[in-house]
Amino acid sequence: MRIIIQKFGGTSVAKPENREMAVQKIISAIKNGFKPVVVVSAMGRRGEPYATDTLIDFLKNTYPETQPRELDIIMSVGEIISSAVMANTLRSKGYDAMAVTGWQAGIITDQNYGNADVIDVKPSYIMHAVEQGKIPVVAGFQGATESGEITTLGRGGSDTTAAILGEALNAESIEIYTDVDGIMTADPRIVSNATVIKHITYSEIFQIADQGAKVIHPRAVEIAARAGIPVVIKNSMNNTPGTIISSGTAIAQPSGKRTGQLITSIAHITGRTQITIDTQGADEQNDILLDLADNGISIDIINIFPERMVFTIDGHMTKKALDVLKGRTSSYRVIENCSKISAIGERMRGVPGVMSRIISALTAKNIKVLQTSDSHTTISCLVNGEDTIQAVMALHDEFKLYMH
Repeated sequence: MRIIIQKFGGTSVAKPENREMAVQKIISAIKNGFKPVVVVSAMGRRGEPYATDTLIDFLKNTYPETQPRELDIIMSVGEIISSAVMANTLRSKGYDAMAVTGWQAGIITDQNYGNADVIDVKPSYIMHAVEQGKIPVVAGFQGATESGEITTLGRGGSDTTAAILGEALNAESIEIYTDVDGIMTADPRIVSNATVIKHITYSEIFQIADQGAKVIHPRAVEIAARAGIPVVIKNSMNNTPGTIISSGTAIAQPSGKRTGQLITSIAHITGRTQITIDTQGADEQNDILLDLADNGISIDIINIFPERMVFTIDGHMTKKALDVLKGRTSSYRVIENCSKISAIGERMRGVPGVMSRIISALTAKNIKVLQTSDSHTTISCLVNGEDTIQAVMALHDEFKLYMH
């Protein structure tokens, strides 16, 4: 049995004409010999009546002290409405579809309301429906604890639903339908000549998602990679081929010559704060890091020297971090409104000179580099926020990603 998971985002199911296009994707999969399992997000975005943020705003504006348990219950409603509407849309076309909640789909989670982890999947209900020729339309973003408490999986949780069901059902592929043509070489709102990446590895897309892109949730990528299931990012509004995410590309030819571009994509995250602390050695440094962790402050780029350490945090945590530091040391410096610009690509592994090209491209545009970090597949530079657009464009041009 060739099972395919087809996940449709909020914009793909928000309007009748959009749902019609989504249904055609499902029908096409059936005609190509697949048994589709559909996953849907809530319809639309904040302000539209059944969007998740609209439901959250309604409850919080009415009862600001709402408990996480009740918040998860109302957050689950948007996807349930969407699944019922999509199932009926399919039925109107003569296809036997059925709406399915996350807990009916067998998604078992822990009790971490608002950002639950999936601890088990029991897909027998879904598999039985598929074997009977039905099209399950599963409400994404949700599950239930073993005791039956409704939970949600965090932002981007419908992607996680699609991936976890793909793994449990041994799906042939997972299609994520959204309102873009695929994974881009950079944010097209910044880089006008950004292009669609035809093929990208799990590792690269995980880095792109982790470094600020919002096309697919990193947790979904982890699950798909673990299961070895290819993921395709497509636009539900057209028939463009999209981006295939799978285990790898041909990085080297038998002759040892590398092919393709070193860099796959330029990602960016805004709203970072850099903190530099003068310290008296490793013990003080470790104590400060422990205090920050105990206060829920996550550190991103970090460089440690014998008498100094430099790190970045989410700008929203700046005041909280400074409150921690004031109790320990007065010798620190802060730069707010920074951006982290990342060049991502598996082909750069072991290639000398990539960092030099990046620094040269930025300094040629008079962009000051405040801090750097690198791994085998990612090089990141911290710059002042006002340099974000120019920095992204400079690196996109330096590696000629418009020719992707």
